[in-house]
Amino acid sequence: MTIHRLVSVCALLLAMAAPASGQAVTAADRYPNRPVKIIVPFPAGGPLDLVARMLGQKLSEDWKQPVVIENQAGGNSAVGAAAAARAAPDGYTLLAAMDTTLVYNPITVGKLTYDPRDFTPISLTTNNTPLLIVPADGPRTTKELIGRAKAAPGKLNYGAGVLPARLAGYLFNSLSGIQSTEIVYRGSTEIVQGLLTRSIDYSFDGLSASLAMIRDGKLRPLAKLAARPLTPLPTLPRLADDAELPGLGDISIWSGIVAPVGTPPAVISKVQRSVAAALAAPEIVDRLDNVGISVVSSTPEQFQSFIHDETVRWSKVIKDSGLKIQ
Repeated sequence: MTIHRLVSVCALLLAMAAPASGQAVTAADRYPNRPVKIIVPFPAGGPLDLVARMLGQKLSEDWKQPVVIENQAGGNSAVGAAAAARAAPDGYTLLAAMDTTLVYNPITVGKLTYDPRDFTPISLTTNNTPLLIVPADGPRTTKELIGRAKAAPGKLNYGAGVLPARLAGYLFNSLSGIQSTEIVYRGSTEIVQGLLTRSIDYSFDGLSASLAMIRDGKLRPLAKLAARPLTPLPTLPRLADDAELPGLGDISIWSGIVAPVGTPPAVISKVQRSVAAALAAPEIVDRLDNVGISVVSSTPEQFQSFIHDETVRWSKVIKDSGLKIQ
């Protein structure tokens, strides 16, 4: 082959490759150019739904595209997670995931309809401290609650929804030596109703759904499950200290944004930057802080490492405690 012909062939190959390369860059750079859907795997009205809707509004303003929140509840977030895992990996379907989705379900459920490896982490979004809550006419202290439960073994009911809160209930009962019946709810709104209707005697849940009822004097928080300060309830004691149960430790409920595995790295990077910018907005930080939810963000790599560490931590806790969460 002559040098002239070789140069001509190379030029042709470069010309053929250029459109594909340019198209890939343009596609990532133009993302999103149509509506984006965020699946929330819990009912509307709960903490995760609140965060997703606030985040979606800010992302929509940033991207100049609609961000649609779609609630797909059921299976401790498994229904929504499975739907997201089946979506095209193009960045137009995201999942508002929780510790339940990415850590607890894989540890405790034998046959999941999805695998946590079906997702690429994008960013952490929030950290929510659960509370021990009773009806307004219930016990005034944690020790009084324990005393009532011990005086009537098996007679009290408690409610929880997400697996971290259910785990907190198991640990609290076990460490305090009480027997009560767990009532499993699909979300925070139902748990509040359970307390108001006296279907349950106490609950383990986040603050956001119950704050209005607490302020109205219809519900009473007894303790928080982590040491982090809560702006709306600055004097609320930590449960492990209040009940003198050091083995309980700190328990938090966290959430984040993930995408179907295979989503282009450039799209993941753009979503992460947009999520971090949205979560830094003072109106989001202040509003969530006022309902006891801390805003956090991370890189995809930090989020992946965090998921790994949480999986190791809770696998050991569940194994050591002998808990069977169905």
